[in-house]
Amino acid sequence: MYKHGNKPVPFAWAVGFENTFVPQSRLGLRPLEEYELMQHYSQWREDLRRAAELGVRVVRWGVPWYLVEARQGEYDWRWVDEVLQYMICELKIDPIIDLIHYGTPLWMENSFVDERYVESVTAFEAAFATRYRHLVTYYTPLNEPTVNAEFCGRNGQWPPYLTGESGYVQVLLQLARGMQASMRAIATNDAKAVFVAVEAMHHYRPLSQADESNAEKAFLADLLCFDLVQGKVSTEHLLYQWLLDNGATAEELKQLRQRPAYFHIFGLNFYPWAAFHVSHQGDQSRIEPAYADGRMLADIIRDCHKHSGLPIFISETSAADYRRSSWMTETTDAVKSSMAAGIPVVGYTWFPAFSMIAWDYRTTLEPVEKHLLHLGLWDVALEGVTMERHETPLVAQYRHLVEHAIPSLTFWQRLTGLWKSFWR
Repeated sequence: MYKHGNKPVPFAWAVGFENTFVPQSRLGLRPLEEYELMQHYSQWREDLRRAAELGVRVVRWGVPWYLVEARQGEYDWRWVDEVLQYMICELKIDPIIDLIHYGTPLWMENSFVDERYVESVTAFEAAFATRYRHLVTYYTPLNEPTVNAEFCGRNGQWPPYLTGESGYVQVLLQLARGMQASMRAIATNDAKAVFVAVEAMHHYRPLSQADESNAEKAFLADLLCFDLVQGKVSTEHLLYQWLLDNGATAEELKQLRQRPAYFHIFGLNFYPWAAFHVSHQGDQSRIEPAYADGRMLADIIRDCHKHSGLPIFISETSAADYRRSSWMTETTDAVKSSMAAGIPVVGYTWFPAFSMIAWDYRTTLEPVEKHLLHLGLWDVALEGVTMERHETPLVAQYRHLVEHAIPSLTFWQRLTGLWKSFWR
């Protein structure tokens, strides 16, 4: 990852820990708290040690806001203190901190559209930066904002349980406002802060020339919150009118343009289920699932770099079960080809490091072990009352990449000259 001083450091091989925090429950919906379900709260030392033994020196790791601030305005950092001290000072791992990974505290009645949200999330993130600025450099103010808005605003599965396009827009605008305010507050408290955007990206393939416009709009929809935060959604933006048609006001969009906050690195997430064909039937656009090859990642890297103008970080990728090994080869090949083409790709993250609980756990009454989703380098099995981690052959495959697949010095020498153009 990058440091200040215009000095690039070696390509960052990383792993991440799934840290979805949706602690609220209601009839038919139980809490979805990945750290608790996967027993990371009790096994965090072993989990981090496994990451260190891979040879990685960067980890994506999230803070459970709802536990740190269980009562409004009162912060309990004791567990976070312990984890970060061990991770950074003992294991020499640099964290990219997920400050918000979907959930809000239980006391925030209307979650992301609560009138207290922007002020509260800004205070929380500023407090984190003030406390840990001597340890932490890389901040993700909010993970995957479009997925967040999808589940909270369009599908009504997570608080505040809004539905439809207007619900999606309402949540998305609030997330953008919170990110802008939080990033300004973090920068005020930590002058060396590096902001890493993290967004779920998809591969859209138009099936005809007539479908190219709809494919472009779908791509821009993935990047819409990123553009809102950076003050780039003007009347010329292809989705400006769509925002107005679905509840946004011209004044709201103007205010977002007037208060831009800027990222330093663009992190993209890409999975096998994120490939689509774009076609049309009459006047209606059709977006349908397609087979994904990991080498499609090169297209997304190219397009995200062109759109953002930023160095690219693969912040999440993995595949389920039998596809994991080939997916790792395909996606790392895509990274190598992108770098050979001169695109500044600064890191790659296998995410998650070990199995996670599939999100449909929230909507059923089946036991937790029925929802284990094996995407990681370690498979997890419930043995008695313990979620045991078991090494798979992916561990050796990834360790080999970390040890041997290192970009050439020539590439980093070229990047040194480009650094100032990327740094804001």
